[in-house]
Amino acid sequence: MLKTAVTTLACACALAAQPAPTASMMRFSTSAIDRSVDPCKDFYQYACGNWIKNNPVPPDQSRWGRFSELEERNRDVLHQILEEAAKPDPGRDATTQKIGDYYAACMDEKAIDAKGLTPLRPLLDRIQALNDKAQIAPLVAHLHRIGIDSLFEFGSGQDFKDSSSVIAQLDQGGLGLPDRDYYLKEDAKSKEIRDKYVAHVARMFVLAGEKPETAKAYAQTVMRMETALAKGSLDLVSRRDPEKVYHLLEKGAFEKANPQFAWAQYFTGVKPPAFQTVNVAWPGFFQTVDTLLKSDSLDDWKVYLTWHALHSEVPVLPTSFLNENFDFYGKTLTGTQQMRPRWKRCVDYTDSQLGEALGRKYVEKTFGAEGKERTLKMVDALEKALGEDIQKLPWMTDATKKEALVKLRAITNKIGYPDKWRDYSSVTIKRDDHMGNGFRCDEFEFQRQVDKIGKPVDREEWAMTPPTVNAYYDPQMNNINFPAGILQPPFFDKTMDDAVNFGGIGMVIGHELTHGFDDQGRQFDPQGNLRDWWTPTDGKAFEERAACVADEYSSFSVAPGVYVNGKLTLGENTADNGGARVALMALMNTMSKQEAAKKIDGFTPEQRFFLSFGQIWCSNQRDESLRLQVQVDPHSPAQFRVNGVVVNMPEFQKAFACKAGQAMVKQSACRVW
Repeated sequence: MLKTAVTTLACACALAAQPAPTASMMRFSTSAIDRSVDPCKDFYQYACGNWIKNNPVPPDQSRWGRFSELEERNRDVLHQILEEAAKPDPGRDATTQKIGDYYAACMDEKAIDAKGLTPLRPLLDRIQALNDKAQIAPLVAHLHRIGIDSLFEFGSGQDFKDSSSVIAQLDQGGLGLPDRDYYLKEDAKSKEIRDKYVAHVARMFVLAGEKPETAKAYAQTVMRMETALAKGSLDLVSRRDPEKVYHLLEKGAFEKANPQFAWAQYFTGVKPPAFQTVNVAWPGFFQTVDTLLKSDSLDDWKVYLTWHALHSEVPVLPTSFLNENFDFYGKTLTGTQQMRPRWKRCVDYTDSQLGEALGRKYVEKTFGAEGKERTLKMVDALEKALGEDIQKLPWMTDATKKEALVKLRAITNKIGYPDKWRDYSSVTIKRDDHMGNGFRCDEFEFQRQVDKIGKPVDREEWAMTPPTVNAYYDPQMNNINFPAGILQPPFFDKTMDDAVNFGGIGMVIGHELTHGFDDQGRQFDPQGNLRDWWTPTDGKAFEERAACVADEYSSFSVAPGVYVNGKLTLGENTADNGGARVALMALMNTMSKQEAAKKIDGFTPEQRFFLSFGQIWCSNQRDESLRLQVQVDPHSPAQFRVNGVVVNMPEFQKAFACKAGQAMVKQSACRVW
């Protein structure tokens, strides 16, 4: 549901069909360096050149990087856990039974293919049985409860202006392409993708039993209706502004303003606790829905809903549907050449739907107390460094500095895994019912989310599962979260010196802390409420410095005529720049004079810090994937996450003796934090 301001470290990276890397393979290494490159001309290529040369993108991936290596290793651990759990031992405990049987059902490709569309047929028949538009609302409620995305989203979330309260939320949705702009842009590439999308939708309808000519007409109906929804949707950059996605309305007034959809029946169908107000992220979208309900025929709505049922359930459908889906979403959109092996997809699905059940087993197998203790020490060092940075800022007044320090001290830290594990005892998992397992897991999670409405906020809950190779800051919770999955090489390595660890996991910690003070996070106060705690002078000064960062990254090109969206990526770029600077400060604060003077492998601690920072972003990526990323992802491509930071850091230029006029020396450096 709506989590506008939650910010993460990395974009989603898929994993490769190759043996899992070992810890030693993933460690920081000077062998990754391309010494033929001048670090002052292209530091990313210098730090990563040999790694890039030796690690091409596997055929079943759109990108491959250091995150991918660690994710692959974690997935291998999860695979071992699930293969053991899937053995039908009557002595299995309840958790082992659930994750094991879920995985076993997913892996039974022969049975899934033999069933064909039979498990989905009752739902498809229910859609076809609609005989009045008034019946659409309760049907959409049912679709949402079982995890089928269609038309819009409903759920719960913290009230932006009262973070102690959980309220109902409605948000835009209902599109099959990655973003609204895919429907609206008029460049040749966008038109080509739209044409291929329509052809894909038509082929999916043929696989579902429709005649080719009928399927083509249905695909055009889907495109027309989704284009209308796209026109009514708010763009991604605007959605970064919390004020633009906060419209707290009385439920009755909202229903009255959008009379074509039977909202009372929908709200009854999704089974939330009683509520009187709802945050409607973008009211204009629901006016578009209302207009479509009035203008489009019931038959058109049946086509649209049937398409989204097929599209959402592709992962549990027979191989022919999977292959067709991959041809468009894999090959066309991301350039991936081969589908990943089934066991990897099934591991992912188990992690997605029974994440804390599987995650508990993962933690028992991999995560020790030492990693948690050392991470907490680094967090403490980073928080102190950020506090020093705030106090020394020349552009911020004392009044706002005081407020910023209060917020910094209020940030809480969650490391590794939840203190209280989620209870899945009410979820029925059957070894021979892959689609049903998915429906029941999704319904469990949907009900868990809506049950929060009107309840106190659970500040101990995690938004990522323990094996996840990522981290996040939540401004409404005002906390930073580091799953066990990322607290391993190359990010954190107990065998390495502090310079390497501060350049890796230290930068991650600094990145997440800085999110509390980026263009989104700065709008929330220490309690997580959307409140302006800045003086007008400081607010203006921040905006000027943020604009420098946005303009810098908007100049980075990934292909002829294709540029990074500096406004979309502003929060992540601000966090990268601030996180690296604060992590280096923390390193220098913790090193003794002897350590500061010591070289390892011919590099000073400062150089090893920057090399470690650069190497966590080493990656290769397909052109199609890059185009998709710069259009929809709030994270910049890897090379710019490195070079875009070091050009703004005099500390880097000093460490590598860079001179004015060289590419990694920016004449007018950007700095927020």
